[in-house]
Amino acid sequence: MTSPPAPALNTLNRRTLVTALVVAFATACIVVVLLVLPGARSDPYTRSTLEHSGSAETGGRLFLLNCAGCHGIAGQGLVGPNLHGVGQRKNDRQLIQQVVSGRTPPMPRFQPEPQAMADLLAYLHSLV
Repeated sequence: MTSPPAPALNTLNRRTLVTALVVAFATACIVVVLLVLPGARSDPYTRSTLEHSGSAETGGRLFLLNCAGCHGIAGQGLVGPNLHGVGQRKNDRQLIQQVVSGRTPPMPRFQPEPQAMADLLAYLHSLV
């Protein structure tokens, strides 16, 4: 006559079921994030740019035409920030997004062809 009451057993089963569902949901979320985020971080333009080898010489010419007005002829900074060592502060994906997004006014949106962007990256890496 000392059997546990039925409501207590049902509560324990519900807690176990809820815990199992929460763990399964959290695991599924982690899997989705691991599968989806790398693709979201690397849009087709960025992937294409990173597939090219850049020329610092060509990138330097592009920089003079498009960027020097704000960043200075030598990348020393004027209206825009000093770009020396920018490759140590931002990775290539971040640099590409910075250039093409225009998210930091007064920097305009600027999306050169992927090869030109690769050249510009090579030039930025040469600014030590």
